[in-house]
Amino acid sequence: MLLLTISASSTAMAQAKIHAITEPQAHTQQSVPLLRFEGAIGPAVSEYLISEITQANQLPLSQRPPLLMITMDTPGGLVSSLRTINQAILASTIPIACLVSPSGARAMSAGTYILYACHVAAMAPATTLGAATPVKMGGPISPPNAPSPKDSPPADRGDKNGSGENNNRDKITPSDNGSAMERKVLNDAVASIRALATLRKRNIDFAERAVTEAATLTATEALAQNVINFIADDAADLLAQLNGTQVDMGDKLLTLTLDNAQLIAHQRSWRNHFIATITDPNVAYILMLIGIYGILLEFYSPGVGVAGVTGAISLFIALYAFQLLPINYVGLGLMLLGISLLVAESMVPSFGIFGLGGAVAFALGSIFLMDSEVEDFAISLPLIGAVTVTALLFSLWVLTTLWRQRQRKPVSGDDAIVGAQAIVVEGFIEKGFVSLDGEHWAAVSDKPTHTAQRVLVLARDHLTLKVTPTSALPAKEIINGRN
Repeated sequence: MLLLTISASSTAMAQAKIHAITEPQAHTQQSVPLLRFEGAIGPAVSEYLISEITQANQLPLSQRPPLLMITMDTPGGLVSSLRTINQAILASTIPIACLVSPSGARAMSAGTYILYACHVAAMAPATTLGAATPVKMGGPISPPNAPSPKDSPPADRGDKNGSGENNNRDKITPSDNGSAMERKVLNDAVASIRALATLRKRNIDFAERAVTEAATLTATEALAQNVINFIADDAADLLAQLNGTQVDMGDKLLTLTLDNAQLIAHQRSWRNHFIATITDPNVAYILMLIGIYGILLEFYSPGVGVAGVTGAISLFIALYAFQLLPINYVGLGLMLLGISLLVAESMVPSFGIFGLGGAVAFALGSIFLMDSEVEDFAISLPLIGAVTVTALLFSLWVLTTLWRQRQRKPVSGDDAIVGAQAIVVEGFIEKGFVSLDGEHWAAVSDKPTHTAQRVLVLARDHLTLKVTPTSALPAKEIINGRN
């Protein structure tokens, strides 16, 4: 009886242990990284997305998340950043869902390419996408005669099955008025988005028109035309809709099991925030000015080196930012020319010619500095105006100071001596001594002089002054080493 009791107790304990082990496993939550970005797609956004996607794919198979989710609201961005992001998305072995969110957001230009590249594309209600015509983003080429969205013809609502087999090539042929390089750029953009649409089995026709005609769609229209896969209110809603769906991973169909999945927001690192800050064109512009003027100030008035060190650090940070941004080197050259002319005005006065020319060159260079049509990668015009006005005021101050100096009576050299009045120390005939500004000088005179008489200095010969009496009456000042 005792043996039966012990056996029963052991069995119960073993079952309880197994239950304790398996129960938490059945309710283990899966983490789905949530990556969020807003604004223009640039170096900081590129580094953020690529690092997160790469890190997730490098995890052991047992620790990899079942899904990566990206939510975005962007007007577009740089081609270089877009290409690296799409390469990371296409190379990912983890399915990536992209959601244009929240309501009122947009996925324009480069955002449309990213949406097409992701395994799952979704949009929140009242969002838009499209207008993917390539513009001057990081390169010298503009699209040939690409119409603006308001001039685009109504979107063709055909091809709702997503086959994209609308081969009306005449509609997407670049204008013959453009240069060969411009046609190459447009054809490359069309081919790129066609390849993405074909890979993800989405509407190819709209993809082409988004590039060649800057066509746009709302979320409802995009779903109806197989441009996107889902309409979701937010990331949590999209996660719920994706549970149990199949995703084409190229070599296989993957069924998403997201019953216990939980969205985990992955915030940007401090390094990414730093890159985002310095690659703001306005910040990089100010850092460059601090760097240049700091170094100039150090050369003008050498001291403890604070200005020079601050200027050098600022200049190097600005140069690092500029290598990540679409810089127009003609604009940069004009800025440097303008600064050089302003400096020349302060060193070699040209009565405003160098100063005015420098201010004009600096303003034009600042406007042309960023070679991008995306507003987020343009320098603020009020900032340019403020810096230019400051440069003009500086030139005006230099000119005013020089004019005052020009009108001021000389205080040294022959200009200060000739024409001045001296006092005879002791009367003399032909040769003697006079006092001028507290100094005793040897003097010669064609007329006799007497003690304390005022004389006018006519010329200087080395250390001898040629003088002549100004009055026959003696001066009242007492000669005591000063006049």
